[in-house]
Amino acid sequence: MIVSHRHRFIFFAVPRTGTHAIRTALRGCLGPDDWQQQSLTEQVRLPVPALARIGHGHVTLRQARAHLPEAICRDYFKFACVRNPYERFVSACAMLNRRNPGYAGNERAFMKRALGVRRFRERALVRPQADMLVDERGALGMDFVGRYETLQQSFDEACRRLGIAAPSLSHGNATEHGPWMDYYDDDLLRVVTEFYRRDFDALAYDRAGALSCA
Repeated sequence: MIVSHRHRFIFFAVPRTGTHAIRTALRGCLGPDDWQQQSLTEQVRLPVPALARIGHGHVTLRQARAHLPEAICRDYFKFACVRNPYERFVSACAMLNRRNPGYAGNERAFMKRALGVRRFRERALVRPQADMLVDERGALGMDFVGRYETLQQSFDEACRRLGIAAPSLSHGNATEHGPWMDYYDDDLLRVVTEFYRRDFDALAYDRAGALSCA
């Protein structure tokens, strides 16, 4: 998460949607009194104890509204980027297993097994993206939502609305995996589609039909 008082915006860092690239690009425009929270490349916490205790940078809109001044949450430009839920799930699993030598070749079995574990489903890297971006009524509370699939164009548009220059995005913190369709069979597709139903509804991604793959 970034809270910029200089440019009056809040960037909500949805995991596995290019947030590392966006944070890096925005760093040059931040003022000395702007706030960041992340734990990937450095341990940085917001000067708000309740939010700092979360321990990572993927703060939700509802958490921000509960602990930041009302005027900031109301008046600052709030934006985030999102990603196709099927592909994001593959990326999240690859990230969680990047040091697991037994993962390659067994990805589908891991995904099926892991989705049956509540603790796994509640991880920030895995939970539905919409959960981070909706208000207490369940309505999408962002002023702008970009897409990973068109990340540079989305970032350019967010910067245009903020009136700041849009640097070219670097490509960092990526995971190695093939096309998302290669990891699914119809059973896994059904479970993932159900698990991310709020993303499909709120973020206008299309649900996939049966793959008829083994």
